[in-house]
Amino acid sequence: MITIKTNHGDISVELFDEKAPISCENFRQYVTDGHFDGTIFHRVIPNFMIQGGGMDENMDSKPTRDPIKNEADNGELNERGTLAMARTGVVDSATSQFFINLNSNDFLNHGGRDFGYAVFGKVSDGMDVVDAIAGVATGNKGGHGDVPLDTVTIIEVTIAG
Repeated sequence: MITIKTNHGDISVELFDEKAPISCENFRQYVTDGHFDGTIFHRVIPNFMIQGGGMDENMDSKPTRDPIKNEADNGELNERGTLAMARTGVVDSATSQFFINLNSNDFLNHGGRDFGYAVFGKVSDGMDVVDAIAGVATGNKGGHGDVPLDTVTIIEVTIAG
């Protein structure tokens, strides 16, 4: 079990190791390295998703490891409460950033509009925290839109068991 401890509360996450082994191993390695500690949820779009795992409170990107293979064709869908790897327009560009779906976002699924976004886990407890984060006021900061006006910090991410 993974726990994402935020300044809004804790989010417990179950990973889909069998369906997304590359994404899960990548995520666990970032957790083990302490990469997520002190990062923020830097992109919050109500009724869509909250995204974090790659920037600090100054909107500076943290250094990452090499991008991983996109596993969006694993049969898992971008449904409410699932975690998926964020990426650029390049299919195999995901590094540390992830997002939590607030709704079923079918257009992000494999073949929906392109290769898709790899779902690698789901929230098992703490969707109330996710929804609270989704409700914060947002604006522009550091050249980015949809940024929480009051910083939503990922204090630490831990692995139990």
